[in-house]
Parts: sequence; C-alpha cells; structure tokens
Amino acid sequence: MLQQFNPANKDLLVYIDGKLLHRDEAKVSVFDSSVQGGDAVWEGIRVYNGRVFSLEEHLDRLFDSAHAMLFRGVPTREAVRQAIFETLRANHMTDGVHLRLTLTRGVKITSGMDPRLNQAGCSLIVLAEHKPPVYPESITLITSSVRRNSPMSIDSKIHHNNLINNILAKIEANNAGADAGLMLDKDGYVAEANGVNVFAIHDGTVYTPHADFCLPGITRKTVLRLCRENGIPAVEKRMSVTEFYVADEVFTTGTMGELTRVRAIDQREIVNRAESSVLGKVQELFRKETESAGVPF
Repeated sequence: MLQQFNPANKDLLVYIDGKLLHRDEAKVSVFDSSVQGGDAVWEGIRVYNGRVFSLEEHLDRLFDSAHAMLFRGVPTREAVRQAIFETLRANHMTDGVHLRLTLTRGVKITSGMDPRLNQAGCSLIVLAEHKPPVYPESITLITSSVRRNSPMSIDSKIHHNNLINNILAKIEANNAGADAGLMLDKDGYVAEANGVNVFAIHDGTVYTPHADFCLPGITRKTVLRLCRENGIPAVEKRMSVTEFYVADEVFTTGTMGELTRVRAIDQREIVNRAESSVLGKVQELFRKETESAGVPF
C-alpha cells in the first residue's frame, strides 16, 4: 500500500503564509520551528463533491492544539478557512482531495528550543493533493513494540507534528511485511494503529478503545455518531489485543484512509462468524455522509 506519485500533482500550488507557490518553490525557513524541533500542529482534511468534510471540527482541533502548545500570533479562524478555499480554487480541486494543514510556531530569530525566540507569529501551510483513500480494500496489522504516548509524556489530544513513535511503529510494520503497526498503551491495552484509530465488532456491537492514549480522531467520532444515529450499538472500552484477534470484524478509521477492513493481526485471520457485515453497513453510512456533508467553497 505504498503511495505512489500522482502526475496530477506535478504542478500543485501550495499556500505558505499568504502566498501560493509551485510545489518546487514551496519551502519553509531553516529557522522555522517545524524544522528546529517538530514544533507544529496539523490536520488532515478531505474534500468531497465541492465540500470540505468536517472542516469546523478540524479547525476546532487545530486551534485547541495551538492553544495547548501556547502558540503566539495565531491566524484567525476565518483566515485559515479562506487560505484553504483559496488553495483549492487555485488548484481547481473539487473531489478526491486530501489537505494537509500545518500551523507552526513560526520562524525563530536564531536556532534554539526556547519559544521566546519565535517573535514573528505562526506560519500557516496548506498542502492540497489529488489523493483518493490510500488504503486498499483490506490491510494487515502487527503489534508494535513501540508504545503509544502516555499523557505523562506527550498528550495525544494535542495533534502535534512529533510523530517519531508512530514512524518507528510503521517501520516495524514495514519490516514485518504488514501494512500498519498496532500500538499499545503503557499497560498493554490497544491504543490505535500508527496512523489510524481501530475498531472491533463482536456480536453486532462496535467497540473502540478509549481515547486516553490515542488521538480521538474525527473520523472515529463520525463513526461513533453514525452508529448511535442508526441503532448500531457502539461502546468505548479498554481492549486487549486478544479481543481484536477474536473479533468478527476489525477496521481502522482515518481521514487519509477512511474506513478500512483489517483482514489479519499478527497473522491471526479475522473471521466473521456473523451472518452479515456490520462494517459494510457502517461503511455505507459513512459514504452517504460524505456525499452531502461538509462546507462548500
């Protein structure tokens, strides 16, 4: 499932601090905080049928993360919204698009860790690409030895750019020939996969781990809401790897991959003993949601 270069993206225009630049010219300073220490927050957002899906929820999380990180000189919500719309229009994008929205602490007056060296305000980057869901119809997972961050270290509620532990889990999955690494919390319970939230279905009920050690994803939140609205039991609980091994169905959720079936974990095949697929119903509900929901631009 390695992503490939899409020729449709060869002349992308990227928004950086008020300017639209060709992808080959779109660069940030070596003094930018994202380069100096991964000091930035970000969102992944999808565009369907001329609408930006879950835009306000993503902006809520972006600004909450920036506030938690004590960013100064943050652009207004309307300025970020207009930067997104401007980028999409400039690239003639209306569907099958993934946005990477990044807000850094900004450029430092000299290299160093101290945020007081950031005296010019934040930097905003809007990268929009022609990118359909990146996962195939089904994927495999392996349990990673890399633990998901505890709030005692870096709180996963902050959607920050420090993704090293997720990357290390992905490297383990690559080396094992799997598509993603299943990450556990400090007590050995499942948290999430290295880039997506995870769900397991048992006897018609949809389960997902509490968002204590994982990012409470917006697609995850949408799935839980759709289940509630359509009479599908959905429960958040602590879950062991074994509960995922023996589930009727397992799936992942995320903006970049949407809802993806997991066919095996640690070489244990996920066998659906039920007469029908709850996942299929949830996937259809999500598809219908994307057809009409979102902010038009």
